[in-house]
Amino acid sequence: MKSYLNVLATPGAWRFLAPALVARLPYAMTQLGILLLVQWSTGSYGAAGVAAAAAAFSQAFAGPQTGRLTDRFGQPRVLLPQVAVHAAAMGALLTLAAAHAPIGVLVVLAALAGASVPQVGAMVRARWAHTLGGSPRLGTAFAVESITDELTFTMAPVLLVALSTGFSPVVALLVALALIVFGTVVFALVKVGAPVAMPVRVRSGGGVLRLRGVALLAAAFLAMGSVFGSLQVGITSFTAQLGMPGAAGPVYATFSGASVAGGLLYGALRWRIGAPVRLAAGLALLAVATTALTAATSLPLLYGAAGLAGLVIAPVIITGYTIIERLTPAEVRTEAFTWLTGAIGLGIATGAAVAGRLVDEAGPSLAFVVPPVMTGLAAVLVLTRLRSLRPRPETAPETAPDDGSAAMTGGETLTSAPGRARPRG
Repeated sequence: MKSYLNVLATPGAWRFLAPALVARLPYAMTQLGILLLVQWSTGSYGAAGVAAAAAAFSQAFAGPQTGRLTDRFGQPRVLLPQVAVHAAAMGALLTLAAAHAPIGVLVVLAALAGASVPQVGAMVRARWAHTLGGSPRLGTAFAVESITDELTFTMAPVLLVALSTGFSPVVALLVALALIVFGTVVFALVKVGAPVAMPVRVRSGGGVLRLRGVALLAAAFLAMGSVFGSLQVGITSFTAQLGMPGAAGPVYATFSGASVAGGLLYGALRWRIGAPVRLAAGLALLAVATTALTAATSLPLLYGAAGLAGLVIAPVIITGYTIIERLTPAEVRTEAFTWLTGAIGLGIATGAAVAGRLVDEAGPSLAFVVPPVMTGLAAVLVLTRLRSLRPRPETAPETAPDDGSAAMTGGETLTSAPGRARPRG
């Protein structure tokens, strides 16, 4: 634990970590909360699924745009207006859902609420990269963030379901909204570790996604997101088929708990194997581990397979964030992080949709085919393009020009705003 204590003892770290945790706890509540809310309002699971999907997809695609604005104007100037829009959109959604408004109106508001969710997780990672850039402790800091993500995805649904069943989905989402607003505002006002705004222009039609290695990492993270989405559907339907629907929560908690354990162990170690090789190997190992889910024929076997899959997935995610921090200049790093966060969200929605269709067509066990197929394909893709994940010497932070000149990254050019010196990455 010494490595984690050293990271958490970074001067001023808890000043932004504590409010960020409050803001991120409801992150996993939004999509499921909208699903429960719209189903409660309309009585239709189909309509609820459309609204939840609209929120998920809009959140995945709007996240990188938020990151781009943050890199250019700074975290407070983006987060404060964004959380105000989110509060207005969610407030309107709750009000109209309680009034049983038409589904079309609810879907539009759900999409707006999803698109305006503050990207606090990516901004915390940007603060760690700004504070610990070049330090071996950065990998451990990213492990802390992945563990935090797992804890929020484990705790948030429990809190949401408890409030929804005890009161109503409206109350549950009001609590979530209060946490998001309070945590985001406090986080935005804390300046410790916040990267300096660095207006930059990317000379590329695809922006940061066209930078060397970013799209490849986004594809890998989409595959990992599909693991989360398909497991939610597969575990729920499989335990229901066994006549033990209440076991779904503990099984998924086993997956999350094993992921926390894997992340803790991985983040505490010092690796001699390069991060790109570790990413390819981790994806391949994840494909093998999730294959065990397809062979689960009883609840004990399902527990074991879920734990095995969870043990592997957090280290792979940590490795991906470590790589993208090394590949991208500081001027666009928040946007790069949000591409990965958005890819996971998109993967969750896609994996859940595909797995749900497979369950309807052929039964619960087929939902577990999605993770090994997706992660196996991602492993092959990464393995064939390992060189694109290795940072070139001219993109390393210590060699980045600080006089406003251009920095070349994999064929793309990043140029600081005229008349503004660019701090070293």
